[in-house]
Amino acid sequence: MIPRPHYLDSLRAYRNVPLVKILAGIRRSGKSTILEMLREDLLKSGVPEDHIVGMRYTSEDFADGMTDKDMYNQIKGRIQGDGKYYLLLDEVQEISGWEKAVNSLLEGFDTDIYVTGSNSKLMSSEISTYLTGRYVTIPVFTLSFREYVDFKASSGKTPKELLPEYIRMGGFPIIALGDFDENSAYQIVEGIYHSVITNDIARRHNITNPDLFNRVVRYIVENVGKTFSANTIVKFLKSEGRTLSVETVYNYIEWLEKAFVIYRCRRYDLQRKSVLKTQEKFYLADPSLKYCIMGFNPKSVAAMLENIVYFELLRRGYEVYIGKNESKEIDFVAVKRDERIYVQVCRNLPEGSDRELSNLLEIKDNYPKYIVTLDEYAVGNVDGVKIVHLGDFLM
Repeated sequence: MIPRPHYLDSLRAYRNVPLVKILAGIRRSGKSTILEMLREDLLKSGVPEDHIVGMRYTSEDFADGMTDKDMYNQIKGRIQGDGKYYLLLDEVQEISGWEKAVNSLLEGFDTDIYVTGSNSKLMSSEISTYLTGRYVTIPVFTLSFREYVDFKASSGKTPKELLPEYIRMGGFPIIALGDFDENSAYQIVEGIYHSVITNDIARRHNITNPDLFNRVVRYIVENVGKTFSANTIVKFLKSEGRTLSVETVYNYIEWLEKAFVIYRCRRYDLQRKSVLKTQEKFYLADPSLKYCIMGFNPKSVAAMLENIVYFELLRRGYEVYIGKNESKEIDFVAVKRDERIYVQVCRNLPEGSDRELSNLLEIKDNYPKYIVTLDEYAVGNVDGVKIVHLGDFLM
């Protein structure tokens, strides 16, 4: 088991704090393994083994017909002595009403509770009803490039050698742990994708026209990093002779977000210092989700570099926006408390160096400004703008 210290450090920071810790992310992003790492860390810190209660709710043995009362009574039966009990509950969203059970365990016993989940039920409004102000969400993403390098340590490859592989293969841990060729890797990711689309969305929301839903998903995947709206999708479908309401498209997008397949990046007006409600972009939870559907195409790499940088900023705890500076666009404005950075992403700097630089230089403040590129020969500093190779930025 290869450590993911970023998540372990986050969980340690909240240990014994009376909040339910919710690890949330797309299927197969490593949430269950992080819980196992937490278990080992608890044992190393002196917690008795019988005071760590681990339950996994994905198998039929537990999830089929189990109620929140069943869940509560089962865990209650494991709490037999004095002292704090650590509850590690995996894929809780499979249990209807899990929030009520967890709330009762939080209130009725000396417990420290950690749960994971990978779809919309985890983020239902019931959390607000039963756990108001008593939970913290820790987003779990697929592997960062640093983590990917750690996972590939036995390969003997350098980070420079691994970067093209990471861009093409993505960061699902199961892929990084194996030695798959491109086709095999995409087949595995396609299985993850269909599991999410079929089980977490289509079946759960009773989608009656899966072909039309899949066409909408494909449109979103094709247009990662581009601006579009629900109206844009409706017009596109109409051009193909298909009919779908704007409201239905909004629902599809929301369900994809809640299943952690796509992430919405809003636009921020740098002049008015306000978040705009139009002209948003969407990014995929992992680049391999695009390639497994559409195949790898070198022409799509530029958009997926944006995708990679976007998630790297999220992993570092930033709120990330697209920047609007009058008529100019900044790929990313990343904000964390009183810290801010501006980032432009460019595959080869000479192709757009004037635009990338001028857009950043027109921002008249002293926050750090970066151009992230795959161009090894362009790195340096131009009028205060740091030009950084993607591999260095990610490491």
